[in-house]
Amino acid sequence: MRSSRILPLAASLLQVAAALDAEALTTKYFGNDAPWYLDRIPLFETSVAEIQEVYYYRWGLFRAHQRDLGADGFLSTEFINDVSWQASPWAILINAANYHLREGRWCRDRRFKEDYARVLLEVNPATTQFSEVISDGVWQGYLVDGVLEDAAARLEAMQTQFGVWNAELDVGGYDPSKEMYYIQPLTDATEYTIASIDASGGQDGFQGGQAFRPSINSYQYANALAISNLAALTGDKALAAEYKDKAENIKALVQEHLWNSTFEHFIDRFYVDNEYVNYWDPIRGRELVGYVPWTHDLPDDDETFAQAWMHIIDPEKLAGPHGLRTNEPSYEYYMVQYRYEGDQRECQWNGPAWPYQTTQALTALANLLDHYPNSAAAGIVTKADYVAILLQYAQLHYNPHYDGILNIEEDYDADTGEPIVGLARSPHYFHSGFVDQVISGFVGIRPRADDILEVNPLIDETVSYFRIEKVLYHGHDVAVQWDASGEQYGTPGLHVEVDGEVVASSATLKRLTVKNITRVAPPEIDRPIALSVQLAQDTQYPTGSVSVSDVNPADVHFVIDGRVWFYPEIQNWWDSPTGDGSEMWYQIDFGAATKVNRAEIAFAADAESGFDVPEEYRVQVNTGDWVDVEVGEYAAAVGNGITSVQWEGVSASQIRLLFTPKEDVAVRLVEFKVF
Repeated sequence: MRSSRILPLAASLLQVAAALDAEALTTKYFGNDAPWYLDRIPLFETSVAEIQEVYYYRWGLFRAHQRDLGADGFLSTEFINDVSWQASPWAILINAANYHLREGRWCRDRRFKEDYARVLLEVNPATTQFSEVISDGVWQGYLVDGVLEDAAARLEAMQTQFGVWNAELDVGGYDPSKEMYYIQPLTDATEYTIASIDASGGQDGFQGGQAFRPSINSYQYANALAISNLAALTGDKALAAEYKDKAENIKALVQEHLWNSTFEHFIDRFYVDNEYVNYWDPIRGRELVGYVPWTHDLPDDDETFAQAWMHIIDPEKLAGPHGLRTNEPSYEYYMVQYRYEGDQRECQWNGPAWPYQTTQALTALANLLDHYPNSAAAGIVTKADYVAILLQYAQLHYNPHYDGILNIEEDYDADTGEPIVGLARSPHYFHSGFVDQVISGFVGIRPRADDILEVNPLIDETVSYFRIEKVLYHGHDVAVQWDASGEQYGTPGLHVEVDGEVVASSATLKRLTVKNITRVAPPEIDRPIALSVQLAQDTQYPTGSVSVSDVNPADVHFVIDGRVWFYPEIQNWWDSPTGDGSEMWYQIDFGAATKVNRAEIAFAADAESGFDVPEEYRVQVNTGDWVDVEVGEYAAAVGNGITSVQWEGVSASQIRLLFTPKEDVAVRLVEFKVF
């Protein structure tokens, strides 16, 4: 029986009239870059201002971390600028890929998650760089868009990726005697955990400390289940059964061996055996990673396991006043600082609040509250806790190191809310999720593989209203609205809309399910290829050059590196000299005749620093001689957004952007992307 009621047509028209102003919202949050977002993101507003502001900031973060690889499409980066341990020249780091894919599944432009999944599973040379849950990310994307063809195309590569962990590696792998997976905390993206610190006798903890962890075993459980589910949908019953058995075996072993009845928590057991620790002994404390099994729906719905959730709301344990602690203050080496870069503190997981694991804990809590009835019935944690932790997490984004502007960094002191690692690599760090926690948790759109739309908002009385719309789900436009009093939208209650019509409602907050939401094909993915992208400096064509002397080659290369952002504190641009009436140029040499017909130009504007768009600009191509392109359209130059130029297609070996800076003002060129 459908737990909803169909409203009459008049109510449906009323809801459509309550639609959000897309242009106003995107302009408010993204300024001149609003056109990039206008048809790509779900629109959202709520009475909780911080959650709304951070929601849009996180879409900006998603956009900034999309790196155009040219013919290989897009990937999501973790650090906004390069770090030495990434897989170069792509800037691949796989540990946060599941977050990137789960955020990207709500982007209406499916290219980003689909390109990224292909790069991760087919182009990526670093398959065991960190523990990962990539195959589950592919499955989670399918649950939203419902495009089986795209997800099934990854199926063979997903099996290969699953198998790379079935070995005994230096940093992690599979122990056949226990039939479980182990990892060193560093390769689990969580250096200086209890396991690694204790395995060093309390002296260090950066490397080593291999342990059977709740994380990697839950990841392999989720990856196996993703393969099984996709195989079943493609009709491969044998493959589905094989990987279902693998998943069930991991699940049973995690519950039997990693659940610790003394701590009432999932914890590590040591794989390493040395003078300080013994193989198979449990670690001596609770860590936030113990909730990762629920992130991937591994535990049974059992009141015994539910007791673990007491610790996440206990201020003496994992619940810090400004963030979730990664382990408890009772641990001997809690917040002891081992590692520095100069005099700046480096990354550690012995207590600091990390957006990375806060994301996992919020997803785990959302799963518990949504579909663990016995556990939720224990009353240990509630929807109010979900809202409180999400809000606390949102507040960490307001960075005191940058006068309170939105800027998420690596980790935080859970007792003060202050960022800990403030290194050059740290700002605007895409090592976590937030959009997904808003849409699937706060709003409560619970993606499914069948033809049912399910909505179960995880909010309490502190949220007086919200509305989300333009959610592309199984090819349909979905909107969800809550108004406790009716003052915000004109009618009280919870309403679900599909393709502009109200299909379910309730006077109170409750689960609404709408059956027979038959899948329709979403828009085809448009894949224009940027011909100008060069991932690495000092390599073959294409190459960039400028008309002025005494320039930093790295600055010149920024303009064709496939990365676009407008954060003024992180360089990704070439600055021209100050304008004196002279025309200047940026040139791309393709190395051979190349057909081109349009360009996207990213100028940054910063009046305080003396940068603005040029007084005028034009594009030339070299077809033997330099000639101005025959223009179909020259858009007016905009700062901190995209300026588009289109012309009649022409074959050229070189192309130039010529521009004249305004008097006494320089031009800051972020990207010159040519198609």
